[in-house]
Amino acid sequence: MQNRSLIGGKIQIELDEKIAEGIYSNLVIIAHSSSEFILDFIRTVPGAPKAKVQSRIIMTPISLKNLNRALENNIKKFEEKFGEIKISDEKSDKTIGFSVD
Repeated sequence: MQNRSLIGGKIQIELDEKIAEGIYSNLVIIAHSSSEFILDFIRTVPGAPKAKVQSRIIMTPISLKNLNRALENNIKKFEEKFGEIKISDEKSDKTIGFSVD
């Protein structure tokens, strides 16, 4: 089990081995109400008629906005180091990143 501390040591975060393995997702579906956002992380497989939600995260609007800022910051740093992340035209890309032959 790993422990991580935030700046100033105010909170200690535990990361057990199973969670540390992570879950692969190549699709996220987002829903919201006035009080929360629901993010369903899904793994799709080429040619499969169904996909399964691998993880569901429920967040407050404030927490999601903070996550969005952190993602924007990290994407900027990533692109400065490795170059721009290219995104194809999503309206014409019906394969979700997979080629179907």
